[in-house]
Amino acid sequence: MLNALSVDVEDYYQVSAFESVVRIDSWGQHESRVERNTHRVLDLLDEGNVKATFFILGWVAERSHNLVRIISSRGHEIASHGYAHQLIYTQTREQFRDETRRAKRIVEDIISQRIIGYRAASYSITAESLWALDILAEEGFEYDSSIFPIRHDRYGIPNHQRFFHILNGNGRLPIAEVPLSTLRIGGFNIPVAGGGYFRMLPYAVTHRAMLYLNRVEKQPAVFYFHPWEIDPNQPRIQARLFSRFRHYTNLRGMEGKLRKLLANFSFAPIRDVHAAALSLSSSRVENNAA
Repeated sequence: MLNALSVDVEDYYQVSAFESVVRIDSWGQHESRVERNTHRVLDLLDEGNVKATFFILGWVAERSHNLVRIISSRGHEIASHGYAHQLIYTQTREQFRDETRRAKRIVEDIISQRIIGYRAASYSITAESLWALDILAEEGFEYDSSIFPIRHDRYGIPNHQRFFHILNGNGRLPIAEVPLSTLRIGGFNIPVAGGGYFRMLPYAVTHRAMLYLNRVEKQPAVFYFHPWEIDPNQPRIQARLFSRFRHYTNLRGMEGKLRKLLANFSFAPIRDVHAAALSLSSSRVENNAA
């Protein structure tokens, strides 16, 4: 089964965990490592002949046009990660629309192609910011991958549907939702989608979870990571202890675990897995009608 592989392209100092100590207006003062790290990711994917979706921050794309073109030219899907990694539920609707439109335009102008996918900073489409899906649909996005159906201090909708589905109720334009992967255990959704969960837990946890999703639930996994997660030598930000723990734990082991994962499972960009899911949904509708 094809699983969805995604890379959230942002630099180490742009993460939400550091926003209280690294202001946006100071981003340009930090050493940029996003280009070299993303090139390492591209080489890693080439080794396994794997294609992925790259959700690119508009701020990064604006300053690294060639990086965006290289990602696209190597056969990967380009999608939007917003402009400045701002949590959606801290913005007004007008601010979100302006930021989203700006980021989309920047990326589309660079690659001269329409992009159809979006992922919010820190999965910040929550129960309080579901209105963002209407704006995404109105701005021409076909799918969103921002909802994490878990309980978390910063994000999550724990009772949300766990797998690919189409949202078109309440008068909104249709948009597909591609939630991050979880396992349902004891009445709770357990995150198994990558990132810090993948770095901190033994590899066997993710391996077994993905096997269960594929073989028992017959669903593709949706996996993500960041280029900074394979960079153990990145500068250290003096943030809160818990934020530093989340960010820096097991950076040195991340690349090896990724190599193992790419060898053990089949992956494709979200647009391909999304298209397959749409095709399956249409087939089921036709069979039920017959």
